[in-house]
Amino acid sequence: MATSKRAASARARANFALVKYWGKADTRLNVPAVGSISITLDALWSDTQVEFDERLATDELSLDGQRRADQLAKVSACLDLLRERAGVRARARVTSSNNFPTGAGLASSASGFAALVTAAAGALDLKLPPRELSVLARRGSGSAARSVFGGFVEMHSGRAADGADSFAEPLLGGADWPLEVAIAITAKGEKEVGSRSGMERSAESSPYYSAWVATQGNDLRAARDAIAKRDFAALAEVSERNCFKMHAAALAATPPLLYWNGATVECVHAVRRLRGSGVPVFFTIDAGPQVKAICLAEARPRVEAALRDVPGVLDVLSSRLGPGAELR
Repeated sequence: MATSKRAASARARANFALVKYWGKADTRLNVPAVGSISITLDALWSDTQVEFDERLATDELSLDGQRRADQLAKVSACLDLLRERAGVRARARVTSSNNFPTGAGLASSASGFAALVTAAAGALDLKLPPRELSVLARRGSGSAARSVFGGFVEMHSGRAADGADSFAEPLLGGADWPLEVAIAITAKGEKEVGSRSGMERSAESSPYYSAWVATQGNDLRAARDAIAKRDFAALAEVSERNCFKMHAAALAATPPLLYWNGATVECVHAVRRLRGSGVPVFFTIDAGPQVKAICLAEARPRVEAALRDVPGVLDVLSSRLGPGAELR
């Protein structure tokens, strides 16, 4: 009996938010409680192959060479959305790998799900516009909606009951304001509390969470304006403030969420010392212990060297801004 296979591969890059996404308005549709603004990195990526095979009884997932049954339900749910659009029932074999630490606060879920929907749509010959891919990627990981696009990206929280207006869109191409990033790796293992669980805990128990949501609009406007004007100092101010507010909400949860380690704090001090000496650099930290230092291109070697000198820093990764998700 003849069987049919449809396969495609895609690459999507990690992104991290300068104005953060933390918390959900709708857990079923994975709609964020607040909007966010991010940058997509060229040097950190996920490569994903999706092969639909009628002989498979269930979906299969291999991540970084290991079967990941703990992640399969989210992957299958995302694939179901694409299968429904294509009118097919075949299960899929998904093989994905990251060229950076997985689950360690470096947005591997963002790049992974953006690559997943891009590859699956390609395999099913679905000609979906980027906005629709962004909506689909969001169902797997809220931040994945941003990795569909390159450069500077804004994610809208949306208000529609079906989540259709909760999508990302590009603000500015990376080449139009070529900032660079040095990332201090202070731990390589997967974090103890994942972002999704951390968001739920913060929303349910942090007394600061309502203030976090209420003040996000001001930060989005400030960041959007700074990007449009290429105003580095203004972007630095709003990004660092927003970072601290997110982590304050997490720290005040019950039990408290502390994603940092000692080296994280020392990297923050190192970045502040650099800026105090006139180096154009600022930091941000997502749900993990890694510190991202954003700088003008000419400052990156000095920033990278300063981070490498911080005790407890295991490695420093450097990147320019990168493109959106693409078939390979």
